[in-house]
Amino acid sequence: MSKSTRKHKSTAPQKLKFGIFICSTSRYMQQKNNEPTDDTSGDLIESLLAKTGHVAVFRRIISDDKTMIERSLKEALALSDLDAIIFCGGTGVTHTDVTIETVTPFMDKTLPGFGEIFRRLSFDQTGSAAILSRASAGITKGKAVFCIPGSPDAVRLCLEKLILPEAGHVVRHARE
Repeated sequence: MSKSTRKHKSTAPQKLKFGIFICSTSRYMQQKNNEPTDDTSGDLIESLLAKTGHVAVFRRIISDDKTMIERSLKEALALSDLDAIIFCGGTGVTHTDVTIETVTPFMDKTLPGFGEIFRRLSFDQTGSAAILSRASAGITKGKAVFCIPGSPDAVRLCLEKLILPEAGHVVRHARE
């Protein structure tokens, strides 16, 4: 790590407040119908954040639906005490995967390296199926926004290798 990067990271916020959206139409419908809802990936995100001293301000299960995602993102961006937002799910290539198309237009800046590095790391674990992921990240209104796949393995990879090591650094620059 370069001297400049070390300096920037040393002045970055260490304890961030995250908003979490689980984009899953099936889980959303289960929740809406008061059925038991298994959210392994959401549990994992919260656990990894807490383990590293970050706070999950909220976690919501939403449908992978353009209108619901837009409304949720706008509400999260309006929260002054939120540093970062994670959208988990809806990053694949099926016709119902609309997270990327919905969130990207709100980005002031995109971070192409996030998706590129995620897919490279994912390739080491899953092989060529890694090309099916459209994981992405960017900044908007001084907040970091991450769109990650919904599988627990992908969640762990994204958080441990990319989001947790760099989120404070991203937020620091997003606020400049």
